[in-house]
Amino acid sequence: HETMSATSVADLQAKIKEAGDKVKALKVEKKPKDDPELVAAVAELNKCKADLTELTKPVETNPFAKCRSELEDITKRRFFYRPAFDIYGGTAGFYTYGPPGSALKANITALWRKHFIIEENLMEIEDPTIMPHDVLKTSGHVDRFNDFMVKDSKQEDKFFRADKLLEEEMENRLKVPTITADEKTQYNKDLLAADSFSREELGAKLKEYGIKAPETGNDLTEPYEFNLMFPTPIGPSGLLQGYLRPETAQGIFLNYKFCAEQNADKMPFGVAQIGKSYRNEIAPRGGLVRQREFTQAEIEFFCRPKNKDFEKFKSTGVDKLELNMLPSPIQLAGQEMIKKTLGDAVKEGTIANETLAYFIGRTALFLLKAGIKKEHMRFRQHLPTEMAHYACDCWDAEIEVSTGWMETVGIADRSAYDLTVHSEKTKVALEAQDKLETPISVEVVALAKKAGALMGKDFRQDAPVVKGYLESLSSSDAKALQAEVEAAGTKDVTIDGKSFTLKKEHTTFDIKTETRHTESYTPHVIEPSFGIDRVFVAVLEHSYYAREQDAEDKEKINRGVLALTPDVAPYKAIIMPLDQKVGSDAKYLKMVADMRAQLSDNAINYKVDDSGASVGKRYARNDELGIPLAVTIDYVSIGQSDAGNDAEVGMEGTVTIRERDTCSQIRVPATEAVDLIVKMTTRGMKWSEAQALFAEQKTAASQSAGAVEGSTQAEVEAYLSKHNLTEVLNQLVNETLAAKPDNPLKHLSALLAAKAN
Repeated sequence: HETMSATSVADLQAKIKEAGDKVKALKVEKKPKDDPELVAAVAELNKCKADLTELTKPVETNPFAKCRSELEDITKRRFFYRPAFDIYGGTAGFYTYGPPGSALKANITALWRKHFIIEENLMEIEDPTIMPHDVLKTSGHVDRFNDFMVKDSKQEDKFFRADKLLEEEMENRLKVPTITADEKTQYNKDLLAADSFSREELGAKLKEYGIKAPETGNDLTEPYEFNLMFPTPIGPSGLLQGYLRPETAQGIFLNYKFCAEQNADKMPFGVAQIGKSYRNEIAPRGGLVRQREFTQAEIEFFCRPKNKDFEKFKSTGVDKLELNMLPSPIQLAGQEMIKKTLGDAVKEGTIANETLAYFIGRTALFLLKAGIKKEHMRFRQHLPTEMAHYACDCWDAEIEVSTGWMETVGIADRSAYDLTVHSEKTKVALEAQDKLETPISVEVVALAKKAGALMGKDFRQDAPVVKGYLESLSSSDAKALQAEVEAAGTKDVTIDGKSFTLKKEHTTFDIKTETRHTESYTPHVIEPSFGIDRVFVAVLEHSYYAREQDAEDKEKINRGVLALTPDVAPYKAIIMPLDQKVGSDAKYLKMVADMRAQLSDNAINYKVDDSGASVGKRYARNDELGIPLAVTIDYVSIGQSDAGNDAEVGMEGTVTIRERDTCSQIRVPATEAVDLIVKMTTRGMKWSEAQALFAEQKTAASQSAGAVEGSTQAEVEAYLSKHNLTEVLNQLVNETLAAKPDNPLKHLSALLAAKAN
């Protein structure tokens, strides 16, 4: 496909027209259907059409899309998650996390809490998930928290999110190998700008590309706004309107004053919240990516508006971090992402300030630690048309998954918008103060006593509103208003949507000069906002791979593995007996009881697999859960090894530990196994370091294979891993030892023959 050009498409289209004209001409001549000339012409027409279809068929280049079905099979079969209320048929946009999924998600959240709350010394709050109408009206959510929706024109119970339909169409068109450079540029522009188009622009694009209803192919209606919040009445009367919160951030802004007090009013400082948020998604497709109930982890980092330099940006080396970036100008030009260090991005003005860049870097480091592949992660700057009017700069951490680039984290400089609007509405000062090195003199406006006395008489219940307005004026504005009213006699002003008539006796001011030793200001805020469920999806997709199949394996089973990092793996270790005979031995039971107690004391999540399946199958099914380490108790462990085997003398009380990704093993004393697991799963010890501490478990087969001339140890280990020889031979040797036949070699040969068949 890659070698084909648009010229080839044009040639085929010309041939199709030529062949079609010939077929039509022959039919006009009323040639019979079995006429050789007509049959040949129809065959040529069909061949040209088939060639054109093949030539223009989209080519899937996304590495994660190719194994999506395999991963979905594992996540469903092992109950990582599945649709909620499934036995009732389910409801779109709601999911239940099963045991391994809940543990994985909890570990991602715990890693986030450690990486940000602990390491950045942030405060954490927990706010209600139901918010009253006034809060969300003030924040703008009641009026502006909308998406554009379209409907199937003939089946009006089918709804779609308009920008997502456009994005999907652009992604499909970009996969067609014969598109021109200009088309690619335009499709990329529209893909990245879909979320920022106005209602009119979006409607025009849907028509331009001929986008129809996905399920029926019917025409779509014009886009219109749909508010995403879930309304809910509060209290038995139902008169107090509330909503399920659409984000966790507002709770932090409402409690800024109290958190600042706990921080001794020092700036800068940050507050975090992790919890559920709710959005009534129009068409929640794509599994966990677009849910109606989801988990957010948000930080509001409050800082000085005039100085957003950040000492840790350089002292921690974050400025040297090189990331994939899509700045706004590059998107508008339809160009590919670039690599740039965060330090250079700040110097060049690509990123607005050091504090914002620091949290972009910390976000990248968190995602890498969770298991995201760096080459499939990028940071995209919001276009001017999609950025909120109050925002200084906004970036999204996007991760490539099977469905394309997925917005996972938003990092925004929100300026002082939220604190300002909540302060204006509640008349509560949400400010910070800095001590001035040199005191300053300022003019302060206050109503004269006579004017203040008239407020209650003339404006009654609105007196505080009018007085607050007048005393909030600057000295120059107060003087100008006073002069204007004296000249005209009256002046009408609008305050909070209500009109008032001011007379000259209302606008008499006392303007005094005060010396101030502190400066008051409304802090700006840098906000990293994480979709934990989306991180969950990306971690699964980036960790999945399938072991290479053995050509001699008759079962041809896909052996999928989740190479989850120890930080997030749902279970850190599996404990298993070699077989059920070992599993029933008193020494085995004592070893397991001791290890379980030690693992629990160290807060290490684990599983015990004492089923009757072979060791190999048990390894494989626990690889599917992403368990990094497997502890196996065998006949050597319980002192029932072959008495004639000198290599096993003195090995009673030891166990093998297998590492998931290399399939290599070490033998360690059972009393040290848990300590080793703790070090490897919570303290950063590498498997190679563990191997250096303990002799790697060798089988007779591996020693023999290692002696083959011309084979390196790495080649031998790769061969053994590919064919699962170590595990199979260990199992058969232990079965022979357990049976203690008169002729062990004959017994072992029979087992090998049965295995081969």
